[in-house]
Amino acid sequence: MAYISWLGKRDTSDSILTALLRKAGAVFLVKTSVPQTLMVCETVNNIIGRTSNPRNLNLSCGGSSGGEGAMIAMRGGAIGIGTDIGGSIRVPAAFNSLYGIRPSHGRLPYGGMKNSMEGQETIHSVVGPIAHSAQDVRLFLQSVLNEEPWKYDSKVIPLPWREAEENAAQAKIVEKGLNLAFYDFDDVVRPHPPITRGVEIVRSTLEKNGHTVAPWTPYKHAFAVDLANKIYAADGSTDVYKHINASGEPAIPNIKDLMNPNLPKADLNEVWDAQLQKWRYQCEYLDKWREWEERTGKELDAIIAPVAATAAVRHNQFRYYGYATVFNVLDYTSVVVPVTYADKAVDHKIADYQPVSEMDKAVYAEYDPEVYHGAPVAVQIIGRRLTEERTLAIAEYVGKLLGH
Repeated sequence: MAYISWLGKRDTSDSILTALLRKAGAVFLVKTSVPQTLMVCETVNNIIGRTSNPRNLNLSCGGSSGGEGAMIAMRGGAIGIGTDIGGSIRVPAAFNSLYGIRPSHGRLPYGGMKNSMEGQETIHSVVGPIAHSAQDVRLFLQSVLNEEPWKYDSKVIPLPWREAEENAAQAKIVEKGLNLAFYDFDDVVRPHPPITRGVEIVRSTLEKNGHTVAPWTPYKHAFAVDLANKIYAADGSTDVYKHINASGEPAIPNIKDLMNPNLPKADLNEVWDAQLQKWRYQCEYLDKWREWEERTGKELDAIIAPVAATAAVRHNQFRYYGYATVFNVLDYTSVVVPVTYADKAVDHKIADYQPVSEMDKAVYAEYDPEVYHGAPVAVQIIGRRLTEERTLAIAEYVGKLLGH
């Protein structure tokens, strides 16, 4: 967990996931670095320092599962395991040109794992693989589900791997019948030019191969991001600062910016209200999904969107979590697909850019084509809740069209 106060503390038993992976024949190699608290999308702590991107040491490997992303990118392991409460699987996968899946809550076992804010049940952290291919992601999911994790973790839904769901997506692919939506701006922070180009590459490639790709209008993403931030800080950041202050270590810069220890604690009724707001928002998003289908007369198979506003970002410059976090609030399945790399020859900065907010202004000011040249660019393929089989099949197909 990258708390100095936790150094030397060891559990005497495996987490449920680790135990089931051992049973399935997995070979464990190393434990990789994470940021202090796991709550940020860069990997830096006061124990070993900073973990950088293997392709460019001036860039971040992402976080919180950033050490895992860097290790798998260097092929120090075949498959890595991350957790995701606000983008912590997807951002390292994107920043290291890898595949990764954020499954919906209840699909894979989390019992026995350590985390910040244990007992916070409004937005669940989930666990999933980071790998070089969609096939490896599938191997991981099938191997765990074959061990029937719902018999060991009461929060896991008894839902084996559904080949029928996977086959349904593949049938649409063969028939050139995928119906997809996309967006490259959530109306809060506009992504850097390499990211918008990455979304366009995926959109145009799918269209050229006979599939339907139509615009998606992001629905109240600013509300979702604000709600998530309130939920993460509902305890006044007491939990994370308890472990930070136990050793006297300083908070890393990212935590200082994100989690303010001076914020008041929410009372129980405020927490219940946040849970109701989340539920209403989830239902409203389903309404928008159905409206899209009613308007087009077609089933919406998935949404294509940025993972983050930037390609692999410079150190200490990850500011906006919204592109990932909104799908933690919604609890949708999301698969990261590597697309391309930033290219200074084509990804020019907009000279007269007009920001829509102060955050937008700060994020866009960070972009420098020279600095970001060669940084990995990815998208996320988003399906409804508990659609891991279908969404992964679509993501695998997109990767094949891109030449993976």
